[in-house]
Amino acid sequence: MPTDSVPELASIDVARLLLAALQNHGVRDVVICPGSRSAPLAYALAEAEAAGTIRLHVRIDERGAGFTALGLSLASSAPVPVVTTSGTAVGELLPSVMEANHVGARLLVLSADRPTELHGTGANQTTNQVDLFGAHVRGSVTIPAGANPESLLAAALASARGSETVAPGPVQINVAFRDPLVPAPGDKLPDFGANVSHPPVAITANLDPGWRNHAPAAEHRTVVVAGHGAGAEAEDFARALGLPLFAEPSSNARFGPNAIGPYRTLLAKHLARIERVVLFGRPTLSRPVGLLLGNPEIASALWSPAPAPWFEAGRRREQPIADPAELVEFAGFPPAGWLGHWQQLGRQAEKSIRESIDATGGLNGPLVASVVWELSRGNLVLGSSNVIRDADLCGSPAEGAAAVVYANRGLAGIDGTVATATGIALARGSRKTTLLVGDVTFLHDVGGLLIGEGEPEPEMDVVILNDSGGAIFSTLEHGAVEESGRYANAVERLFATPHRVRIQPLAAAYGWEYLSVDTVEELRDVLQSPGIRRIIEVAVPRAGLRTMHAGIAARINELDWPETH
Repeated sequence: MPTDSVPELASIDVARLLLAALQNHGVRDVVICPGSRSAPLAYALAEAEAAGTIRLHVRIDERGAGFTALGLSLASSAPVPVVTTSGTAVGELLPSVMEANHVGARLLVLSADRPTELHGTGANQTTNQVDLFGAHVRGSVTIPAGANPESLLAAALASARGSETVAPGPVQINVAFRDPLVPAPGDKLPDFGANVSHPPVAITANLDPGWRNHAPAAEHRTVVVAGHGAGAEAEDFARALGLPLFAEPSSNARFGPNAIGPYRTLLAKHLARIERVVLFGRPTLSRPVGLLLGNPEIASALWSPAPAPWFEAGRRREQPIADPAELVEFAGFPPAGWLGHWQQLGRQAEKSIRESIDATGGLNGPLVASVVWELSRGNLVLGSSNVIRDADLCGSPAEGAAAVVYANRGLAGIDGTVATATGIALARGSRKTTLLVGDVTFLHDVGGLLIGEGEPEPEMDVVILNDSGGAIFSTLEHGAVEESGRYANAVERLFATPHRVRIQPLAAAYGWEYLSVDTVEELRDVLQSPGIRRIIEVAVPRAGLRTMHAGIAARINELDWPETH
């Protein structure tokens, strides 16, 4: 017990003070899992929800809860706590904390703990939770049992916001609670108040930091690469300078006249024509882009006006530039016909790709991705592995941004994808969310479908590209090993992980509407029809995928650089 003269606060009062301080720092949504040691926080949250100041999301699985909170934070740009009890429950949050670390999301781990006197005694569900997440959080504080949490909480939230030299990111707030863990006998919920509207923080981009005020002096054959999280300013920069734009789907810059949809298929043959590259955001998808950025004969610059969470200073080859005038001068002005030639090649490549995927005679991953990309409005969430690469291959850039695109590209894992998408869909002010995933990604996080009785429901379509296993490995070097027969069935078993799971009973078990589509026309009709929580299964074969991609590469390689007239 405390030995100083400061009166010890009851656990429920600590929880109330902590929650009030969180709300003062912009917290409006909280995700919580059931548990006894975290009970004071649960009761305080119930009071805040009854008063209409907090929206509460209850999940039974801490891993899914962490990703739900991550999705809420990504879609709102606000800090979102995830509350757990002590013990292994806290450790379940590591995957979502790691992802938040690499994308700079303000995920707040609010972990309940046992008081000091129970540590080291073998007390149930007691372990060392202090600094549990190590380098993956911006800061970690432990609030002793009975102490006023306000100052330590303020320090943690300041760390989450980042600084001029450190990017925003997750933090751990570990708070010890001593019995009693329940409210006082006379306490009760307040009368239910109005559900106070707290719109999400507006996500705005400074589309022109000043580059239109400068005219470059030198001519360069420059391209703009927009990686994950680049934002609309990458498109604006490319348009302002008349440069071709190579934008990944989750860059949210893949639109406008300068965007070259099938850019990655064109790079292998035409890489030597490029003299300079300007990078916005984080490139995560393709080896051709990696070769472009790693080529020592091609000068590269990285637009870096603020600290980024995905690389350490001095560890990348690109020249970091924070001044708009300097970036414009680096890029230069393009030679005559430079943009037009890339646009012409892009149109020819799109035609060749479409003919190749149509030639299979049925549905396939690239075809499904192209339809989902075209028809999605509101939010579009793309799973890792093949589906986001299919969207990158076949997602035709529209005139303007049609949907806000999300993907867990911080670590590019398949973990927590369904839960992340539900969090995005549940963010205040969110529109309909479409999630496109492969079957392995879906099954890895099938628990993310569980929305408890009475919980806020997302308006969401889950489109599952089901080829009964992991198809991406067949398109990598492992596919050649499999074709050689040298390892018998090892590649199929150890990498593809084939299965016979039936999706329809899973949908019924979790209370989602189920639809199956067999043609492009059916997929189009379903995506354009109303629905609240739907699982849309698209069964496709895995066989022939490697051959199809090889055929696409061969056809694109036949396209010559347009002649200058």
